[in-house]
Amino acid sequence: MSGDGAREIAAAVRAGARRAVDVVAEALARIERADPVLCAFLDVWGDEALRRAGEVDARVAAGERLPLAGVPVVVKGRRGLRAAEPLVAAGAVAVGATSVPGPGTPWQTWGLGAHGRTVNPWRADRTPGGSSAGAAVAVAAGLVPLATGADGAGSVRIPAAWCGVTGLKVTGGRFLSGDRSGLAAPGVLARTAADAGLWWRLVSGRPEAPAPRFPLTAVWSPDLGYADPSPEQVALAREAVERLVEARVVRLVRPPVRLSLLDPGPAWLTLRTPGADPADAHRVRTANDRRLHDLFGRADLLLTPTTPTAPHGHDGPGDTYSTALTWSFNLSGHPAASLPAGVGAKGCPAGLQFVSARDREELLLAVAAEAEQRGAVTALRPPAWAAP
Repeated sequence: MSGDGAREIAAAVRAGARRAVDVVAEALARIERADPVLCAFLDVWGDEALRRAGEVDARVAAGERLPLAGVPVVVKGRRGLRAAEPLVAAGAVAVGATSVPGPGTPWQTWGLGAHGRTVNPWRADRTPGGSSAGAAVAVAAGLVPLATGADGAGSVRIPAAWCGVTGLKVTGGRFLSGDRSGLAAPGVLARTAADAGLWWRLVSGRPEAPAPRFPLTAVWSPDLGYADPSPEQVALAREAVERLVEARVVRLVRPPVRLSLLDPGPAWLTLRTPGADPADAHRVRTANDRRLHDLFGRADLLLTPTTPTAPHGHDGPGDTYSTALTWSFNLSGHPAASLPAGVGAKGCPAGLQFVSARDREELLLAVAAEAEQRGAVTALRPPAWAAP
């Protein structure tokens, strides 16, 4: 049942229709078959996961109503288990640590697993993105329905886009982070917006919010005023926007002045460089914050392509920063999500990025869920990994 989402799995386990032990055993079997090719995992916790699944079955039998009963999840990197604690408390079972870039890797769109470099499940000669590389691959290939991530410059949204799944970065500073620069924020990768929303309610402690009235107002920007995305990425994202408009999920509005942010790249790099003078970075941040504040005073959402290019090969992206359209919102702290936008001519997915005002994660997730329900957005499954 690799196609089951987190909510469906949990409902079946709570109802007694399935056992957590069986669900987890099936996930471990999928990982064992697929990971020698995908290289998405650093560690697989087979025996421990089955023991934990048995504990979940006992809790369910004792009458506990666990929101994630028996759901197999994976965590980003070997230090990622702490981020999954709210999920485990809710009945999820952590089955492994997923790949991240290897030591000395200059580009964070790589992944290195226990079996070798992590491959994109759509095309093995392409990277899945990163640094939440293995997390996105595990979800895209149907190994698990949910994975934790962390996003410092696009590390959740880029692999979500390139693997055809949903990825959310939360508002900067909302949760404690080991990143002293303040640029990184937790996130999630999921096959559906509904599952991402369940993750959000568990980690934030917030109840499900009332649905907003649709359509919401949105501003489209192909380049944020400074980037140079490829025509294909712009076209795929724009086609996804048109589907949202036709489904009456959003209504496009045109601000009186075209959005033009300052390139966040130098500022981002300054803030991540020990001893560097942050004055210029603060100047860029202040200017962009003012422009985004004006935009979100006029519209609910900002829509852009998630990435400037299609997935690059394992030899690297060349001179193009894969983060060009994502790291603005690490600098500003705005929450942002990537949803599947379609598949390009060379057989790899692209993403549509949604951005909202700070602390409006519920709005992003509501829009994503509505888009799925109305058929404007659909999760993508790599053909080679579509079977259970």
